[in-house]
Amino acid sequence: MESKYNSTVIAKILINPDLMILRVKTDEPRDMFEAGQFTALGLLASEPRSQNSVMLPEVLREGMIIKRPYSIASANHETQNFEFYISHVKSGQLTPRLFNLSQGSRLWVDNKILGVFKLNETPKDMNIVMIATGTGLAPYISFLRSHIKDNQGIKLVVIHGASYPWDLGYYGELKLMDSLFSNFYYYPTLLEAQPENWTGLTGMIEEHLANGLLEKESGVEVNPEKTHFFLCGNPKMVESVSSYLERFGYTKHTRKNPGAMHIEEY
Repeated sequence: MESKYNSTVIAKILINPDLMILRVKTDEPRDMFEAGQFTALGLLASEPRSQNSVMLPEVLREGMIIKRPYSIASANHETQNFEFYISHVKSGQLTPRLFNLSQGSRLWVDNKILGVFKLNETPKDMNIVMIATGTGLAPYISFLRSHIKDNQGIKLVVIHGASYPWDLGYYGELKLMDSLFSNFYYYPTLLEAQPENWTGLTGMIEEHLANGLLEKESGVEVNPEKTHFFLCGNPKMVESVSSYLERFGYTKHTRKNPGAMHIEEY
């Protein structure tokens, strides 16, 4: 049955026991994609679950491949080596099996790369604010790796919400970008941080927006004529931030009705 697999794990980096970066090489290259898009990963139902998962009763037919979509974190020119930022859903069907993989393990990766959450389709003179919680950060990593050098004429901001310092995947890479590019700003904010191990921002993302973080720290105006917002992550965060932005005239971007507020639904 493993003949259904078409890719190999080339690296597995545990940020913490329930958060990982998974790097995968597909047997055959995929088409070039747009930063912000996703593809599906899959494993046979017969694959073992991680010991750290919740062992719920499962009724899965033999030979079934469990498939789920994941945003791609790697640059868009990487068409055979892909990176994914994955949270361990302990009671889920696929992530406990993904977390049980190791370097050299085989898995299935879809040939299709899909999605309309394309960060490089904003008007060229618009600032871009990328807001995420948890693994919602992945599409922004892809965008920055693909396009940060091409967008030095605008301001780029990442606001990332998490619980603890050890939940901040890509922290080192984003801090390095912050130091290297004068037009890039990185604001991680934590909900459960203790003063002795965190001196940065704390609290909800929408609180920082309401307190003028963007205007005061980066000079970015909350104005749909000047700044596009991308939201990806916890539905409650997306709802709260969306409500805040709507007060400034923001509307959700769709194919039929373009807007300056782009939302990736979880």
